[in-house]
Amino acid sequence: QDAETSTSSSGSLIKIFTNIQNSAEVDGQTVTSYILNAFVVTWSILIICGNLLVIISVVYFKQLHTPTNYLILSLAVTDLLVGALVLPFSTILSLSSCWNSSYLLCKMRGLFDILLCASSILNLCCISIDRYYAVCHPLTYRSKMNVRVILAMILVSWALSALLAISITGRGLTQGNLNRRCAIFIATKETSPGPFFEFYIPAIIILTIYLRILMVAKKQARRIQNTMKSEAALSKMEKKANITLTVVMGVFLMCWTPFFLSLGLYSIGKFTIPVAVMEAFKWLGWSNSMLNPLVYAFFYRWFRRAFKMIIFEVIIFLILICNNETVIYHIF
Repeated sequence: QDAETSTSSSGSLIKIFTNIQNSAEVDGQTVTSYILNAFVVTWSILIICGNLLVIISVVYFKQLHTPTNYLILSLAVTDLLVGALVLPFSTILSLSSCWNSSYLLCKMRGLFDILLCASSILNLCCISIDRYYAVCHPLTYRSKMNVRVILAMILVSWALSALLAISITGRGLTQGNLNRRCAIFIATKETSPGPFFEFYIPAIIILTIYLRILMVAKKQARRIQNTMKSEAALSKMEKKANITLTVVMGVFLMCWTPFFLSLGLYSIGKFTIPVAVMEAFKWLGWSNSMLNPLVYAFFYRWFRRAFKMIIFEVIIFLILICNNETVIYHIF
């Protein structure tokens, strides 16, 4: 009887320790999910707010109604949708196990991810082409890069992004596995050509154009050096232009090169890359949508003025709302 009592007591202790361990694991997963959710919410808010400022500035202020700013507007719309759609649904689908059976929803997430990321990169490519004509061919810039041409470039970039997204996700539809977790990237041998059209070709175009712009800018600076009285002012202007272009290229390459390079190696299958590393690189690429407003807007004086005016008006509006609520509260 004593042996049975000791056995039952030891069994109950094992159950208690097992329950404690399971609860600790659940609590750990809960804490981790809370941290990730807070991170995603903060990340999405920063992306949405930054790009929303750009959109409101271009739409509201007539001084910003220029062909170049229409390209920046298209870029801001794309990046805003990345923060509003891609990031939240990617986190939900990758963390929550109850979404595993929703295969179609997982594919829709992948479709929007590829569509918006490719559109963002192609918009950057269009902006580089616009800057090339503005710097290298200033006399014919207004005739070649008019509103119709800019709108055509925007439509082509969105159309190519849609075709690329449909082709990549469409090929993966026949190879789906309902029991697998919804990954935030698609890497198969069938989809391996995707990175070349989505990243490598636009990256080569962007790098080539900006290097050409730097060379032409230096030549122009040397030509006008004799006509300017202050060489310090010339060097300051040249330094600012070089910094702007360097930041543009550096941010773009820093955000997207690790992911697409790893994706190509992962698709080939000759290199083993942990999924967690691939997902971290993907998040780094998404951060480009948060940095684009800083790079392409804050470098321009008119955008800085527009941002200050918008933020000031929002603050005044909130103060008025708070005062009205206080008055109503005292009345009732």
